[in-house]
Amino acid sequence: QVQLVESGGGLVQAGGSLRLSCAASGAISSINTMGWYRQAPGKQRELVAQMTVAGSAYYADSVKGRFTISRDNAKNTMYLQMNRLKPEDAAVYYCNSDLTLNGATWSRNYWGKGTLVTVST
Repeated sequence: QVQLVESGGGLVQAGGSLRLSCAASGAISSINTMGWYRQAPGKQRELVAQMTVAGSAYYADSVKGRFTISRDNAKNTMYLQMNRLKPEDAAVYYCNSDLTLNGATWSRNYWGKGTLVTVST
């Protein structure tokens, strides 16, 4: 089975930085899009950043210029470098990936369990 495991969350002061990682493991044939979503208490889950296998990146307006998404395709790993963090960035951050399993024809979408980011003022 496929697992997406996030790491790197924690408590940081406003203005600080964190680097999140997401490692995909299992019987994976190929990974297409990988992305980071976040969900704050009482709010809907929202897309933060996303990257295609070719390296094309999308960022939500709220994080442009502060967050950087990257991938290591050889390691099936994705990163999110978060700089100049603000209290409103506090949320559970989820890894999401559209990938194809060994022997499968179609890709499926998978989620990690999330990592908590807390930003103090």
